[in-house]
Amino acid sequence: MRVVDLGLISYADAEKIQKETLAEVVEGAEETLFILEHPPVITLGRNGGRENLHVSDEFLQQQNIELAQSSRGGNITCHFPGQLVAYPIFRVAKKPGGMRGLFTDLEEVVIRTCSHYGLKTTRQEGRPGVWIENRKICSIGIAMRKWTSYHGLAFNVLNDVDLFSLITLCGLADAEPTSLEKELGRNDIDMQEVKHVLTETFRTVFADSALAQG
Repeated sequence: MRVVDLGLISYADAEKIQKETLAEVVEGAEETLFILEHPPVITLGRNGGRENLHVSDEFLQQQNIELAQSSRGGNITCHFPGQLVAYPIFRVAKKPGGMRGLFTDLEEVVIRTCSHYGLKTTRQEGRPGVWIENRKICSIGIAMRKWTSYHGLAFNVLNDVDLFSLITLCGLADAEPTSLEKELGRNDIDMQEVKHVLTETFRTVFADSALAQG
């Protein structure tokens, strides 16, 4: 698995790179994990989400917040500096449960990463992502092309999650955003360290996973 840190990159540029890499992986190139942060952007999934946006397009423009239609599954979410995004371009096993298994493995990566910092997180049946009670620390939205994944997970690391106040998170009225720093009561977590922990956890979780074998 090749790991590429794209740094702070626009949503559109990251999607372009994903699609180019996906075409290569489909043809047999090495699977790739992109890790990155986005400037402030609110994204709408294939299942919609505009009804869960609480402000006008004009307001977003005034605040320099992008609104983007995404090819991933799911509803509305947002990205911003301080949130660690991981886009796995992985071949997924052509078998029943392959997609669900990918979700489970992505959740496991974040659960183990949080555990590394002493934070216990869980899954919730019927609600993809990673949770502490009704507080969501990680959202997951996947797209597939030719049995190869793109898009991925968004893990809230630093304290500032204010952008979520502009939306109903994932269309779930009772869901509240949280982050690693907020849950731990800290403001000194190093993003580069979290990137390292997350990528090493990816290697561990997917090492023996049939999902990433093609």
